[in-house]
Amino acid sequence: MVEQNGEIKIINYEKKRKNEQKRKVMQPNAFVVFFLFFLWMRVPPPTAPPPLFKAEESVFYYHVGDFLIFFVSCLVRISSLEEALYKANSSDLGIISSIISGFSQVPTLKEKSFYHRLTIINKSFSRRTVEDIISTLEREAAGSNDDWILSTIQSLKKASPTSLKISLRSIREGRLQGVGKCLVREYRMVCHVMRGEMSKDFFEGCRAILLDKDRNPKWQPSKLELVSDKMVDRYFSKVDEDDWEDLELPPRSNLPHHAIAKL
Repeated sequence: MVEQNGEIKIINYEKKRKNEQKRKVMQPNAFVVFFLFFLWMRVPPPTAPPPLFKAEESVFYYHVGDFLIFFVSCLVRISSLEEALYKANSSDLGIISSIISGFSQVPTLKEKSFYHRLTIINKSFSRRTVEDIISTLEREAAGSNDDWILSTIQSLKKASPTSLKISLRSIREGRLQGVGKCLVREYRMVCHVMRGEMSKDFFEGCRAILLDKDRNPKWQPSKLELVSDKMVDRYFSKVDEDDWEDLELPPRSNLPHHAIAKL
């Protein structure tokens, strides 16, 4: 969880048991899109291998937060931090940073950490299209024995072409929009996905992974080049039918006192 108040971002990381997670075919949600806006580097879409996003070191070294805090007893330690900040009663960044530092830790980089591959990640995932991203990774793989590159290429090629393209588009647009617009866009994307008029890949992915469990989905369209820009555009458009209302968020002009940044 990331808490942002003014200029300081804190990551609360509570370790849990590792459970096997099944992948479903879906675009990233609005929180992911808005959250990735804060990253200082180019970011691979969530269809890339999970290790890029699972470890605590990932979010910290993506420069999403300024402080990383491990909570063995989450509520107790967050209460202690809040109490220390309250007693300080200061808006000075230096004082606040010093207090938070007492509760934070710097994660140890593992040998296979993605952080050691930032050059390749930036070079590959900064490309304009999914096709260009895969082509760049393939060129990198030709002169490297890095298993991560090969597994990334394999993961991207197994994913739904439609999902890849709308995911990349959504993340790129999220860099320039606020959370409200991201929520509206995500809602429209989900509406189109659930209607299944342009593609039934979501249902096919659920069938292959959750129902029949053959892990052999038949995507339609089956290739990236068959997913046109016009098709992608439709996922971001308002559903023009009476039974599908567009998302309208209420204005937030009267925020409670505790929700207003103090810095």
